[in-house]
Amino acid sequence: MRHPLPGTADERSVVHRTEIIVSVADEPPIPLPAELRYDVSDPYAVRLSLGAPGAPSVDWVFARSLLTDGLRRSAGIGEVVVIPPHRCHPDALRILLRTRTGAAVLEVGIRAVTAFLRRTDTMVPPGTEHRHIDLDGVVARLTAGSE
Repeated sequence: MRHPLPGTADERSVVHRTEIIVSVADEPPIPLPAELRYDVSDPYAVRLSLGAPGAPSVDWVFARSLLTDGLRRSAGIGEVVVIPPHRCHPDALRILLRTRTGAAVLEVGIRAVTAFLRRTDTMVPPGTEHRHIDLDGVVARLTAGSE
C-alpha cells in the first residue's frame, strides 16, 4: 500500500504537515498538528501554522534561511530563534517563539524540516529568491491610492 507524502505541493507552493511538541512555562508539553508552508510568491519566507483541533491556527512567518541555518547552529534573535538538534534532542529541531506576553519552545522532527526544506530548495534554490519577486506588483500595491 502506498502512503501519500506528509504534505501537498503544487508548482508554486509546498505544504508539509507534521506534529510538534509545544512547551510553555509551568505546563506539561503538548503535541499539536502543524504545517510548514512555503510559497514562491514570498520566496524568502516560511510559515509555521500551529493549531489545536477545532481552534483557529496561529501563524508565524520567518526567513527560510533562519530555518536552514538553525539545522547547524543557533540562529535568530528576537521573536524567533531556531536551535539545532543536540544530545538531549537528537531528532528534533527546537524553535523558540517569544512575544511580549510569554514564550514557547516547539520541537519539530528533524526529518520533517529537512524534507520540507529540500522541497523548497528544489522549487527556489537558495540565492535565487530575488528572481521570484514581482517588483511591479509590489510597487503597484505600495502606491495604490497615493495620487
